[in-house]
Amino acid sequence: MTRIDSVNNERESLSVNVGSSRQITLFTATCLVIANMIGTGVFTSLGFQVVDIQSGFTLLLLWFVGGIFALCGALCYGELGATMPRSGGEYHFLSKIYHPVVGFLSGWVSVTVGFAAPIALAGMALGKYLSSVVPGLNATVVAIVVVIAVSLIHSTNLKAGSSFQQIFTILKVLLIVVFIVCGLDLATPTGISFTPATEDMSLIFSSPFAISLFYVTYSYSGWNAAVYLASEVKNPEKTLPRALFWGTLVVMALYLLLNFIFLYSTPLNKLAGQLEIGYIVADRIFGSSGGKLMALLISLGLISSISSMIWAGPRVTQAIGEDIPLFKLLARKNRYGVPAYAIWFQLAIILVLLITSTFEKVVTYLEFTLILSSFMTVLGVFVYRLRFPNLPRPYSTWGYPITPCIFLGIGLWMLYFSFHAKPIESLAGLATIALGLPIYYFASKKKLA
Repeated sequence: MTRIDSVNNERESLSVNVGSSRQITLFTATCLVIANMIGTGVFTSLGFQVVDIQSGFTLLLLWFVGGIFALCGALCYGELGATMPRSGGEYHFLSKIYHPVVGFLSGWVSVTVGFAAPIALAGMALGKYLSSVVPGLNATVVAIVVVIAVSLIHSTNLKAGSSFQQIFTILKVLLIVVFIVCGLDLATPTGISFTPATEDMSLIFSSPFAISLFYVTYSYSGWNAAVYLASEVKNPEKTLPRALFWGTLVVMALYLLLNFIFLYSTPLNKLAGQLEIGYIVADRIFGSSGGKLMALLISLGLISSISSMIWAGPRVTQAIGEDIPLFKLLARKNRYGVPAYAIWFQLAIILVLLITSTFEKVVTYLEFTLILSSFMTVLGVFVYRLRFPNLPRPYSTWGYPITPCIFLGIGLWMLYFSFHAKPIESLAGLATIALGLPIYYFASKKKLA
């Protein structure tokens, strides 16, 4: 049997095995992408960008370029997800494209800290924002209650988890849209110009622009969320590419409009160097009640983000358990077809991070490993086409080969910048990946035995 026949047979077998459990619609998958992407970054990072960049055009261009980067990644992941429609994300893709050990190392990072640390961070941020509305709340206790409650919802059945995700994502988007509309209607314009000027060219190629772009692209992270649940998506060959594209495009539009409102309504000197951009702008638009409104908006957004990550993360663990007998318990599903053991395993890691607060240290080096993983995956579009040129592709990356080249070019620069600016954190990230090697080889021996 040829390798291509083997791949085709595997796809057919997978389709038969999981067909009955495919319940996630295009709308739900798109909500998952949107929820995963929109966190606190867009409400906090502009203050550091305006310190060195005073041009409205250049500032909006930052968010446009970051959106193009995310869209290119989404288009590439769409091809891989349609060709290999199985849950697990990069773990599954890299295992098939390169070697199982490469996939395992990516999955190892996702399982241990890749989802748990951001969930813990989002939970703590949620507690802090809610305490500004309801004084006296303990941020850690709020975070623990929220992650346990959301984990319970997602461990019951897929329909309950889908409905919960849809409701909170819709609320988040509606609140952002209301904020944008009110900003246009109620704010007093600052007079900042958004048309390009001659000095913008030098700003675009400056170091501050490059540094700002690094954090903007990180604010867009999560555009690949739907591929982690590919086995549960209806008609994944069509649904996955569409969900990734439309979810990313919606977030790109919201990010551009939000930053336009921030700049349109508030003088740059009020924003420069400030972290709480959302509060400052809301106070200027709505008055004293603006801060509470923004806290509520961000809190709802964080519940949606926490839910999407709690939903997606265990699917990586489940895929590893299906492939490696040593971890088969984590692949076990309850009567509703939900990988409950994987969800509780992830919850245990989250609780440890919340109680010990070590997640803040983890997040500092997590960024490098995530960029490296997505870089290798998009590069895999070229590799997989070379290895299996005749394999049926229900969806092919739009704009190939330019689209993946744009992503790889920006991704390579980000890896270089990350390693140059944060060498210790980057090396720690590589060390974390390397820790997975002995575990993989031990598990492989057990499998052979």
